Order: sequence, then C-alpha cells, then structure tokens
Amino acid sequence: MIYGHTEWQPDPITPSQLAARLGLAPSTVTEMVKKLAAAGHVEHAPYRAVRLTASGRAEALRMVRRHRLVETWLVQQYGYGWDEVHDEAEVLEHTLSDRLLEAIDVQLGRPTRDPHGDPIPSSDGAVDVPDAVLLSSLGAGSRGRVVRISDRDGAVLRELASAGVGLDSELEGGALDGRLADAVWVVRVDESG
Repeated sequence: MIYGHTEWQPDPITPSQLAARLGLAPSTVTEMVKKLAAAGHVEHAPYRAVRLTASGRAEALRMVRRHRLVETWLVQQYGYGWDEVHDEAEVLEHTLSDRLLEAIDVQLGRPTRDPHGDPIPSSDGAVDVPDAVLLSSLGAGSRGRVVRISDRDGAVLRELASAGVGLDSELEGGALDGRLADAVWVVRVDESG
C-alpha cells in the first residue's frame, strides 16, 4: 500500500491516508508502521509521512511483482475480467512458490505490465514506470495513449470496458467524465506523429 501510493505520484503517504485505504483504525496503522520501522522497512516520525527504506522498497517490489503476475495470469490463462482479478490475486500471491511464479512469468512471455497497465517489476526488482499523467489533466485537443487504468473501483473498470477504453487506447482530453478520467493515466501523444 505504501509503495502503491507513490508509484504514480510523488507525495508520500500519511498514516491517516494509509488507515483510510486499509479501512483500519489509525491506532492499528500506527502500530503496524512502528513494526515496519523496527524491521527497517520504513522511515517514520510521529505526525509525518511514511517512506519506504531501500529494504522496504525491495520487499514491496517483490510482493507487487507476485500480485501483478498473478493478475496477468488469471486474465490471460483463465479468462478473468480485469475487474475480477484483484481479490483473487491478493489470496494467491501469498501461496505461490517462487518456482511456480517463475514458471508463470515464463509462460506469459515475461510481461512488463499487468492487465491494468501497472508495471510488473522484474525478478531483480527493476521497474519501469512510464511518464504518465491523468487523463483529467489533459486539455481539450490534447491526446494521450492509455498506459494505466486504476483498478481500485470495479464499476469504473466495467464502465471503461463498455466504452471501449483499454490499454493503448488513444483519448482526447475531456473525452471521459471526471470520475472516469481520474482513473486513467496517459502518455501524451504528439499530434504530428
């Protein structure tokens, strides 16, 4: 959750934001953050944002890789919809062996992004996040190629799919209502090319 918060924007997560995202009491999150700090995975001072250390980032990327490979596997091999895979991947990511995960990666052709466009970290922890902006930030007349769609709201994913919006779609600023445009990240497209 801490890594995911900063993957597509630079602001660190605060304990209250973390509590809200996890649906937990702030006191519970404070205790969790203290344990992560004691293990050397985060830096945190009272009433300040939580930041991952190098070891925390490495552990986060390991789990993110597992989660995103499982999501991709479920969509490509088992026909799951992109709005159905998150909860299933949450369970499976903790049960697969490293050997099976490697076999899944090979079987899928070593994908670099999951069904929502989130980058899949390599086995050595390298991750390539495209220089993307929210579609809602594009002005009218500006175009962008979709590189990521937030998987936080299944209803939004279903609505975008029914509108024919998916990864690599080209959209113009103002093409979608605010709720949908705030869930779509694009890389600006040069009109001349």
